[in-house]
Amino acid sequence: MEVLEAYKPFEVQEIELDAWRQRPVKNNFFELVLIKEGNGTQCINYNEYTYEKGSMFLLPPLKCHSFQVEKSTQFVFLKFTSDFFQNHIQGEISTDNWFQRAAYILSNYNQLPGDVIHSELDRQHLFSLINLILKENQNYSAFSASLIKSFMTSILEILLRNIKQSSYNELEVSTEKDERITNLMIYINEHLAEPQLLKVENLAKTFLLSPTYLSEYFRKKANMSLRAYIIKAKLKLVEIRLLNSNYTLTEIANELSFTDVSHLSKTFKKHIGISMRDFKKQGEYMLLKKSHC
Repeated sequence: MEVLEAYKPFEVQEIELDAWRQRPVKNNFFELVLIKEGNGTQCINYNEYTYEKGSMFLLPPLKCHSFQVEKSTQFVFLKFTSDFFQNHIQGEISTDNWFQRAAYILSNYNQLPGDVIHSELDRQHLFSLINLILKENQNYSAFSASLIKSFMTSILEILLRNIKQSSYNELEVSTEKDERITNLMIYINEHLAEPQLLKVENLAKTFLLSPTYLSEYFRKKANMSLRAYIIKAKLKLVEIRLLNSNYTLTEIANELSFTDVSHLSKTFKKHIGISMRDFKKQGEYMLLKKSHC
C-alpha cells in the first residue's frame, strides 16, 4: 500500500486488495475512487453496484460504504479534505472558490452507489489527471505543489459538471424523466445566496411556468414544497461549513442570506433538531446522511 500526501487539501492512496478492509473515516468532503484493475461490487447504504476497470465513484465522508472484491482490485483513492479551506495561503487559488465547488458536489450528489461519470471523454480526462498526480508525487519537487493544484482544479470542474447531470436525492422515487425539475434544482442550488432569484415569480419566469403551477409542479416532483427544499439545500451547506471550515456564524448567515445569526440558529435547530454548537461537538452530518448502515 502506498499513501501519498500530495498537498494538504488532498490525499492520494493507491492500494491493491484481494479482500476489502474498512478504512478510517475522517471528516472530509468526499473521495474520488478510480478502479485501475479488477472487479467486484460497491455498497453504499445497502445499495449495491457492480464495478470494473475504469469505474469511478464518489464516497461520502460516512462509514457506510464498502467494496466486495471478486477479482484482485487496484484502487486509487483521491480524498478531498478540509485543511485547504481552513488555512488560507496568500497568492494561491481562492479558497472560497475551492470550497464552494467542493461543497456543491458534496451537497448535491445522491450518495448512492454507481459510476459518477456520465461522459467517457470525462472519464479519460480524470484517468489521465489522476495518473499525472501519482507520477508527480513519485518525482516530487519544489514545483510539484502548484502543478498538482492545477490538476485538482480540473478534477473538481469535471466532477461538478457530471454531478449536475445526476439525479437528485428528492427525485429517486420518480421514474419519469423530467429535465426541467433537474434544471430547476440546479438553478436553485447555484443561487442559494441570491434570495431574489429564488422567489416564485422569478423561477416561474425563468422556467416559463405560471407561479401557481410552478409551486404545485415542484411539490409533485420533489415531494416537498419549494420553500422546504430551499431551506434544506441551505442547511446542507451550513452543515458543511460548520464541519469543514473556519467560517464564522455571521459569515455563514450572510453568505446564505439568513437575516442574522439568530435566524440561522433558530432555523438550524428547528430542522436539524440540535443546536449548531452541539452539532459541531457531535461532528457528524445529519441532512447529508441518507441512512445508517
